[in-house]
Amino acid sequence: MKIFGSRSIGRATLVFFHDLVMTGVSFVIALYLRVGVLIFDRFLDGVIFGVPACVLIGAVVYRRFGLYRGIWRFASLPDLVQVAKAVSITTLAMVLAMFLITRLDVLPRSVPLIQWFVLVVLLGGPRFAYRLWKDGRSAAFEHLRSGAAERIPVLLVGADAGAETFIRAIAHDRGAAYRVVGVLDEKGRRVGREIRGVSVLGHVDQLAEVVEALTLKGDRPQRLIFTQQKNERRGDLIRSMVDQAGNLGLTLSQLPSLTEFKDALQTGRIELKPVAVEDLLGRPQAVLDRSAIEGLIKGRRVLVTGAGGTIGSELTRQIAALSPAELTLVENGEYNLYAMELELREQFPGLVCHPVLADVRDRERITRLVLERRPELVFHAAALKHVPLVEVNPAEGVLTNVVGTRNVADAARAAGALAMVFVSTDKAVRPTSVMGTTKRFAESYCQALDVHALRTARPGESPTRFLTVRFGNVLGSSGSVVPLFRRQLARGGPLTVTHPEMRRYFMTVREAVELVLQASAHGVDHPDERGKIFVLDMGEPVRIVDLARQMIRLAGLRPDKDVRIEYTGLRPGEKLFEEILYSAEAPSRTEADGVFLASPRVIDYALLNRALQELETAARSDDEARVMTILSNIVPDFPAQREAEAKRDA
Repeated sequence: MKIFGSRSIGRATLVFFHDLVMTGVSFVIALYLRVGVLIFDRFLDGVIFGVPACVLIGAVVYRRFGLYRGIWRFASLPDLVQVAKAVSITTLAMVLAMFLITRLDVLPRSVPLIQWFVLVVLLGGPRFAYRLWKDGRSAAFEHLRSGAAERIPVLLVGADAGAETFIRAIAHDRGAAYRVVGVLDEKGRRVGREIRGVSVLGHVDQLAEVVEALTLKGDRPQRLIFTQQKNERRGDLIRSMVDQAGNLGLTLSQLPSLTEFKDALQTGRIELKPVAVEDLLGRPQAVLDRSAIEGLIKGRRVLVTGAGGTIGSELTRQIAALSPAELTLVENGEYNLYAMELELREQFPGLVCHPVLADVRDRERITRLVLERRPELVFHAAALKHVPLVEVNPAEGVLTNVVGTRNVADAARAAGALAMVFVSTDKAVRPTSVMGTTKRFAESYCQALDVHALRTARPGESPTRFLTVRFGNVLGSSGSVVPLFRRQLARGGPLTVTHPEMRRYFMTVREAVELVLQASAHGVDHPDERGKIFVLDMGEPVRIVDLARQMIRLAGLRPDKDVRIEYTGLRPGEKLFEEILYSAEAPSRTEADGVFLASPRVIDYALLNRALQELETAARSDDEARVMTILSNIVPDFPAQREAEAKRDA
């Protein structure tokens, strides 16, 4: 058995012999502490037998416990625990051996207990003393280095384990680019204390005072670094620090993820990460029922429409990771489908994947496809979603968002699917745009079909569930405000905002899809909730102008000084405030965290189906006037809300 690697055989062997010597010495010390000078008279036979026995047992046990895989330079609590385990086994083995041979007649029975404490000190003490000595030398050396003053002074936000790890890492890195000048504590409980010699200077709300004090000492920080991991940070804290740092001319960074940090420690180069715009949302992480989500997908045939879009592509990734029996990707854009299939082939080589170029507006094609593949689950994410474009192309919006949804839903029912999940939007609530109105029409159809399927089901039949999941804007999706702001920042501005009071709900695409899957799993398990709509918890709406200012500050620039913000006015169909629920929908919490259940009015299926046939005829004839009339009849909020928004703009 190879115990020591060839590169470290010298030091490892030396440590091994050190431990064996200490083991023998510990036995002598323990016996002396128990019997005193009698050790050299009455108990000499015990010494002659006990020392070799301890050393021999220790030699076997220490190797088995891998005490020489660690490095004394980085000795820590886990190393001490390992030492304690090895000493315990050695002591027990020694007691057993002496009992079998001497019946413990040659030694007082308290000696093994005393030896345990002595041996832990003799093995663990030198390891930690060596680390303290090396740390002291390293710190002293770093202060003497001529280049230390050239390092970037930084202030850490968070008096936690991440701060300790970062301070320790850069102390050991001779080429580190940063020098920690202080720490801020989020809770204020550790103010006045130190982390590896670095003072905790104040509460996070005292940033300005701390920076001023450091400036007077000639140690003004140039950067703030968040030490907590993303899932541990509060959004309101991040927004507050972004605003404060912007006023003080400081840039913000964050430590890399735990995995990246470990890799960085091995390579000796720590690369800080920029604070992501997603961190500004401050949304609490929903508790996912991963077993229910996996139970929904695993081993089932799944079909996703719009598989190359923002939501559809993330759906395919998360579904693929849950081991479906097969996954069919339906997409109208050739390149998007190619890119998605390539990504899945690389990440999930064992996945049975069927890429299909198809348009959801083609009823016959969709019906044939679904009947051929027989998916048990259908996720319908295909849509035209850009409000201004659909506003000037209402017939196209109807054909994709309404007719396409009907085609997919009807095909899923014909194929006997377990469930069809329709991805909707907050713009369907009191819509002022054609896009929002088409989505509300599609919601109504899925609601009505969900109820109608149950009413017309044969005895013993489990009819298809038609689930609608509604949520707000996805941060960073194509055509959304964040990519626009990034492009405008890259050009040096200005950032264009339609109105100073415009607010929107946001969530990350990953979180949105996780909650869509969670809502779907809940809906399938609760057939008594037919005709309802699932609404994702979107948190608080965000003012778009505030988002613009914070993105400017994250780029290390000053709003209205380095980069201007211009107001362009509302575009056709846009609202100042989006709503996630109608006031009459009476939302209720579900067992699924982050998911609400709304109860909007269910329109009669036969009436809705006739209106939809007329709507499709008008849309295919490009009769916009007729299209708008039918939309207004089915979604009466549409004209009323449109007029209200127009009056508000005036």
